[in-house]
Amino acid sequence: MSMGALFSLFFNSLFTSLPTSLSTYLRTYLSTGLSTVLPTAICVAFLAGFSSASQAQSLDAPNVVPITAQLTSSGQPTAKALEGLAAQGYEAVIYLAPPQVSDAVREEHLIIGRQNMVFVNIPIVFNKPTVKDYKMFAAILQGLGNKKVLVHCQVNMRASTMVFLYRVVVGKEDPGLAYEAVSKVWSPSGPWKQLMLDVLQKHQIGFEPY
Repeated sequence: MSMGALFSLFFNSLFTSLPTSLSTYLRTYLSTGLSTVLPTAICVAFLAGFSSASQAQSLDAPNVVPITAQLTSSGQPTAKALEGLAAQGYEAVIYLAPPQVSDAVREEHLIIGRQNMVFVNIPIVFNKPTVKDYKMFAAILQGLGNKKVLVHCQVNMRASTMVFLYRVVVGKEDPGLAYEAVSKVWSPSGPWKQLMLDVLQKHQIGFEPY
C-alpha cells in the first residue's frame, strides 16, 4: 500500500471521532492540497492531539481528568452527561460524596442503573476522610477489573486523591507521575493530606504530597 493510501486511511479513521463540522472542514482542505503543504507527521500530530483533547472534554463535568482508557476522575457530571455514559463505553460509576450534597444528581443511581451499569456510592464526608474509606474504594475499584470506570465526587477533590492512592498502592505506579493528575485539580491539605501520608506510610511509599 502506498504512503498516500496509508495517509488517507489514517485520516479517515481520525475523522470518525471528530465533530461533523470539523471533519467536513478538514476533509475539504486536505482534498485541496493541505496534505502536500504540511508534512504528514504534523498533520497527524495535530489531529491526534485534537481528537484526544476532544475526547477528554466530552464529559460535561468539572475537572475531568482522564487517567487511562479505562479510568477517569471528575467532579459531578450533569444528569444529561450521566445519561450518556454507557454510550461512551463506561461500565461503572463510583460516587465518592454523600448523596445529600447540594450539587448531587438525586436520580444518579437510577440513571446509571437504567444503562445496566454498576453504581457504587461511598459517602465520604469531605472534612473526615478515613483510611477505611480508601480501603473500601480500593477494594471496589479493584473488583471492577477491566471495566471502564468513572470515579467522581463534587469537584474531583475526593476522587482525584483516592484514585492517586489506588494507582500508587495497588497499581505500583510512580507516585510523582501519578500525583500530576491530582495537582491538575488541587493540592490536598488538612485531613486529606494526612490521609495520603497515612496510607503512603503504611505501604512504605516514600512521597511527600505538595
